[in-house]
Amino acid sequence: MAVLIDSPVWPWRGRRWSHLVSDVSYDELHAFVAAELGIPRRAFQGDHYDIPEDLYAVAVAAGAEPVECRELLSRLLAAGLRQRKRATAAG
Repeated sequence: MAVLIDSPVWPWRGRRWSHLVSDVSYDELHAFVAAELGIPRRAFQGDHYDIPEDLYAVAVAAGAEPVECRELLSRLLAAGLRQRKRATAAG
């Protein structure tokens, strides 16, 4: 299993968040999130889940590997699982 999590440093709506990814497959990531964290699949962000700071230790205890954000991105890119954000047309 290669589920990776970065530190909860990303601010949004008054909380800090981590990114949770798999460098193996989306199926592995969905299975981990459902079984270990109980987060619904609708929370999937195209190539990752945003994990609130209070679930960081739970994810690590369940087997997610803590890594720096640059390593997380590097491994996601190397696995071919990085989804680029789509550009939106300016009106």
